[in-house]
Order: sequence, then structure tokens, then C-alpha cells
Amino acid sequence: MAQIEPFTAIRYTEQDVSALVAPPYDILDEADKAALLRKDEHNIVAIDLPHVPPKTAGPDAVYQRAAGELTSWLDIRAIARDEQPALYVYHQTYKLGRKTLVRKKFFCRLRLEEFGRGQVFAHEQTFGGPKEDRLKLTIATRCNISPIFGLYPDPTNEVAGILSAAIQDREPDQMAMLDGVQNLLWVVTDTGVITQVRKRLADKPVFIADGHHRYGTALMYRQMQVDETGEPTSGDPVNFVLAVLGGMEDPGATIEPYFRTIVDAPQVTPDVLESALSEHFKWKAAKRPKDAEELAGALRTAGEGAMGFYFGAADACAIIVPKTDDLLAALEPKRKPAWRKLPYSVLHRFILDEVVTPKLCRGKAPTIHYHKTLGDALSDAQQSPGIACLMPATTMQQLRDICTAGELMPQKSTYFFPKLATGMVINPLY
Repeated sequence: MAQIEPFTAIRYTEQDVSALVAPPYDILDEADKAALLRKDEHNIVAIDLPHVPPKTAGPDAVYQRAAGELTSWLDIRAIARDEQPALYVYHQTYKLGRKTLVRKKFFCRLRLEEFGRGQVFAHEQTFGGPKEDRLKLTIATRCNISPIFGLYPDPTNEVAGILSAAIQDREPDQMAMLDGVQNLLWVVTDTGVITQVRKRLADKPVFIADGHHRYGTALMYRQMQVDETGEPTSGDPVNFVLAVLGGMEDPGATIEPYFRTIVDAPQVTPDVLESALSEHFKWKAAKRPKDAEELAGALRTAGEGAMGFYFGAADACAIIVPKTDDLLAALEPKRKPAWRKLPYSVLHRFILDEVVTPKLCRGKAPTIHYHKTLGDALSDAQQSPGIACLMPATTMQQLRDICTAGELMPQKSTYFFPKLATGMVINPLY
């Protein structure tokens, strides 16, 4: 079962923390870090991103310096630790196309479990470099600076309802505007409310949406403590990781598509690719989508498994649909159907691995760029020139089915928007 706990967070002492929070460390560069620190020298990026570029481990000194900053900020009460254990209700209001949505979540401690041995599920692979960096930061600060983001099934949004009732008519304890997204935080210390939420989560799985490396780091940190001092008590903070959890059925929870652009295969023209795919895919010429909403509608109309290609040099677009329900069954008989039917799996395992690379690129895999917006993918295809792969968004059901089947999606098959703001709460591991 998924076990959550309240905790006494370290938080900024100001109510408006707009100048103090930051986007996730792994999407920032040196210029981004400098810009955030110009807003306020106490911006969380000073601690959460001690070494640039992100996802690479730096020298020990930079992590010790980050830990020193944390201690200094506590001393001058720029940040302070709460006195009572709490769950921290967290709402993000954002625009998606013409809609304004509110994604409702909460911060807690989530008990660590090895993947495949409990109710916490991964959906993507992790790599050594990012975990080494995060482990060094955890060892130095003895804190989780940024959370993982997890989703749980809750068809009636019961958990969100309990927490919404607990904060009804209350002003938020903290707020921040970050990149056009409003972040609101309420501190909930009511033990009755906390008990209700813990009971509702006890029989639910948690699917990690973002933060696989941070979760893996927390497992490594716990094991390091076991190796050094023996098995910790059940309630020891090292058994937990800082998490933001939200319902999969929350009306404000969305998964956006992750687009690709093939940038170094000029020989792959519309006619060439159509011919190469003709045995296994229906091909239909289409107009270039003006926005993501139009693209999503066109893919839904085309049918199950549909995806699109935009050829920058020819300014031509097409939508393709597999002719069979399970195209990858013969190639990957040991993989679960949920994985085989995912459009991202079909793109990489069949179109790129079986057609484009060996047949059209003489065995050399083409370079792939990844894009979070349709505009960036189309622009990249025009400037390269290249081929933009116009993908559908992975659904919550696909995420759940693939995770519970014990499978991992191809790299960058989901884009959860908006990103969590780092710095709303810090989880001390002591």
C-alpha cells in the first residue's frame, strides 16, 4: 500500500515567494540560474542547483556550499521549520489553450518502496549522472529540496474534496507566480483531516509522473544510511521522500504530448516515407496544424494509434494510422500489449528502428530533437530542415496500464504541465 505521512516542512518566512521559487532544476542552465538569483539572492536555485549543467555531478565543494547556504538562511530566518506536522495543500492555476485550469495536489512524505515490490510505480528509465548529483546534494543538505510528482487513481476526487473542505474560506499561507502559473499553498495540521487522507491513500497505487531520478536518489540515500548505521526505525525520515500527489481524474491534471524532430535525414521525403510505411500504415495527407488543439482533434478523428509527420523542406504534413491493432506483437512478443500499442513505442521501435534507420539512413540512427511545444517542433523541422513527429498525448489510462504492467515508456513520452515550483516546501531528513 502507498503510505503517506505529514511532516514539519522548512519554508520561506515570506508570504509572497514569487521571487524565491524556481522551476525544476533539470530544465535550467547557467543563465536561468543567474536570472533567478538577480530576483533575490535567497532564491531556492542557489541550493537546488549548485552545479551547472544540471543532471551532472559537480565537485563536493559546491554541495557543501549549498548546505552552508541552507544553514545560513535558517539562522537569519529567511526560512524556518514549521512546528507542527502538516500536509501542504498545493493548487496551481494555469492556462491551457483557451482554458483556465486548477491542478489540485498536496505535499507529503511518501514511504519509499523498491519499484516492482509495492504500490509505487515508475514509467521511465533513470540514468546514473542525475542520481549522483542529487545524492551529493541530499548528503550535504540532509534534505529533499525538490519533490517528486506522483499520481493516484481517485475517480470521485475524494481526497481532493477532503482537502478542499479543510481549506475552505481560508486565505493561502503562501503564494507565488512563476512563469505565468499561480502557485498557492495551505498548511493543514488538523489530525482528523490528515488521518482521512492517509486512509484514502492507503489502498491506492502511486504512479511517478516526474522525479524518477529524485526517487531513485532517495532509495540510494536510504540504503547508504542502512549500510552506515543499520536499519532505521519505521518512522525515520530517511524511509520517505518529499512528494506532491494528485488525483489522476482531477479535472486540472493534464498530460501534454512530447514532440520529436528528425533533423539529419534529408533523403526521407514524404514520398519516400509513405512508400516505406505503406505495408503497415494508412497514410493521409493533411494540412499543417495551426496549434496543439487542432492537432489533437485531427489525431483523434484519424483513429487509434494515429500520429503525424510534418516535412519542413516540403512544407507537407501527413497523418498515419497502423493497419493492425498490435503492430509490435511480432517484434516484441515479451513486452506487454499496453507498451506495444503506445504510439511512442510504435514510433521508436518500428518506424525508427525497423524502417528509417536501416532502410532509409543506411543503418545510422538519425538525430532526434525533443520539443515540449508544437511550435518548436514545426520550427525546428523548417529550419533543419527535418521531419517533425506530431505525437498524441499519452493518456492517464495508458500511463496506469503501462506502469502496472511493469513496463517503462520510451524516453520523453509524457509532458506534465505545469511543472512544480521548487521552493514551496523543503523536507528535512532529520
